[in-house]
Amino acid sequence: MRKRNISVSGAERQVDYATGRMRGARQVPSPHCDDRPLGAPIDLLVIHGISLPPGEFGGPWIEQLFLGRLPTEVHAYFAQIAGLKVAPHLLIRRDGELVQFVTFRRRAWHAGASVFEGRGACNDFSIGIELEGCDELPYTDAQYAELALVTCALMEAYPEITPARIVGHADIAPGRKTDPGPAFDWGRFRRRLA
Repeated sequence: MRKRNISVSGAERQVDYATGRMRGARQVPSPHCDDRPLGAPIDLLVIHGISLPPGEFGGPWIEQLFLGRLPTEVHAYFAQIAGLKVAPHLLIRRDGELVQFVTFRRRAWHAGASVFEGRGACNDFSIGIELEGCDELPYTDAQYAELALVTCALMEAYPEITPARIVGHADIAPGRKTDPGPAFDWGRFRRRLA
């Protein structure tokens, strides 16, 4: 079982190759995944943003969506999206908490209809990270710190993921998606990686 450690500012993240799990992440397995195509490289990282209800933070609703258990009676918007079968590999909450829904060995259903460098079906070869947030409001210091830790660990574990292969959902689904939105500070994030 190969393991690699990444340490940034005293914190540690580690990808366990045997299980496809990230050390330090709370594990909440989602059914919204399946097997990756045989031989598909993992060479793309997609950053998303989500809040439920839109513009609100906290609460169990994001996790409930990713588990397929979103109660339609709680909010009118939930009735519109309750049937979605979506989940990222990871979620980073506003306070920096890291939650893993799908192991990296499996294909998480996070990107939908998508294209990167002429290759469609980005779920086949990508890892998806959701940030609890929305397009218009700044993400938190804790989220940038955790995202940098996780990204460094993923780049070490999957060397084909380079800074040039880290994109937003909007980049692979233009016109359909806008996240992580203009409030996400790409420069700040990339400086933390350096």
